[in-house]
Amino acid sequence: MATARRVLPEPKAERSWGGVRVGAKLRDPKLHYRKEPRRLPPGSYGNAGSHVEVTAVPVPGRVYGRRWLVLLLFSLLAFVQGLVWNTWGPIQNSARQAYGFSSWDIALLVLWGPIGFLPCFAFMWLLDKRGLRITVLLTSFLMVLGTGLRCIPISDLMLKRRLIHGGQMLNGLAGPTVMNAAPFLSTTWFSADERATATAIASMLSYLGGACAFLVGPLVVPAPNGTSPLLAAESSRAHIKDRIEAVLYAEFGVVCLIFSATLAYFPPRPPLPPSVAAASQRLSYRRSVCRLLSNFRFLMIALAYAIPLGVFAGWSGVLDLILTPAHVSQVDAGWIGFWSIVGGCVVGIAMARFADFIRGMLKLILLLLFSGATLSSTWFTLTCLNSITHLPLTTVTLYASCILLGVFLNSSVPIFFELFVETVYPVPEGITCGVVTFLSNMFMGVLLFFLTFYHTELSWFNWCLPGSCLLSLLLILCFRESYDRLYLDVVVSV
Repeated sequence: MATARRVLPEPKAERSWGGVRVGAKLRDPKLHYRKEPRRLPPGSYGNAGSHVEVTAVPVPGRVYGRRWLVLLLFSLLAFVQGLVWNTWGPIQNSARQAYGFSSWDIALLVLWGPIGFLPCFAFMWLLDKRGLRITVLLTSFLMVLGTGLRCIPISDLMLKRRLIHGGQMLNGLAGPTVMNAAPFLSTTWFSADERATATAIASMLSYLGGACAFLVGPLVVPAPNGTSPLLAAESSRAHIKDRIEAVLYAEFGVVCLIFSATLAYFPPRPPLPPSVAAASQRLSYRRSVCRLLSNFRFLMIALAYAIPLGVFAGWSGVLDLILTPAHVSQVDAGWIGFWSIVGGCVVGIAMARFADFIRGMLKLILLLLFSGATLSSTWFTLTCLNSITHLPLTTVTLYASCILLGVFLNSSVPIFFELFVETVYPVPEGITCGVVTFLSNMFMGVLLFFLTFYHTELSWFNWCLPGSCLLSLLLILCFRESYDRLYLDVVVSV
């Protein structure tokens, strides 16, 4: 094994990190140094025969307290984007009465989320070329336009519905950044023993925003009363519309505050990189995409993520519609969706923190999570078919099965993200996660597209859950893990 040498770089090897020349002669003895190029040995870190270029450049490893402020601003933006995306699913019955939405409209309002991922590769390119600040500012500005469009006071219901659809589309365009940039942010600002935790917080807050929509919508907006007389129904319709507009105005105000905060302070990178991996050279955009599409191991684990998470995201977006045949009220459906995602967020952050302490266990964690997801999704699907299976269909069983399913699937997201980056390093984090979230949203979009035509009977949608979880479990089982980025930080740093 080659030994580490303190070798000063040639002048042409110098490059800039936030105005500081990385590669110049630095006298601080606490700085990390990178080794000469070599092949990684077979074992727990790195693939046998893989070649990671590591130049002899001193890299300062330092973290700054402001990293938590950057993480907070990004997480709040992701939270509100998820909240706005899931505004209409939990109150779909009220929205029908207030604005005349059809089942096709409700499905399309949720479908704008995956549609917003169509220009995902453009946002990936922007993140890779222009950095985190420009990308986040553009994302928050799109959200300001989208939420503002929904608040324009117009009495014409047809035009109002079109404005609401336009606002949801603009909010959907913000999805690629809030879903993809979490690993990029954690690598840029956090040390190796904090990266998984930072990735979990930044990525889970978007799901938590969607969960809060299950809580805020049904609690603020009353459900329609179909047994009311005509005059009472008209009064109820006006009251429901006023309450929905109050929610829309509140979301618009919060988005404006976050946009102002990011405009005032959101630096693209710290003055000095926090780790060796953060300062290392990455592949270009074109080479990265080619590397990802030709890497069979990456495609295997990407499908293990995209299929079940895409199915679950679409299923969660219309949970109220799915539970209506089981005579579950709008409020109960909201609480079920809320606790399933909140549980997943809490467990996901806890799992990521565990992965920071016990490294090299990502595959085992995913196997455990998807074993539980397969069992809980099967339980829920069979419970909904109680006329055939004779399983008890109660509020307790629905709560338990849905919450367990959300916990197992949602908590796997940050673990997947870290495994993606480790598998294909030195491909940039934003490009890697952009490809997998694009695939996930495409699967969700296909399912919701079929839902617009086959929305009268939804048992087929429920069966997609255990089928996708079982397929993912088999793919993870066959996957051979590697930790090239972790090897660079832990072994090469001296």
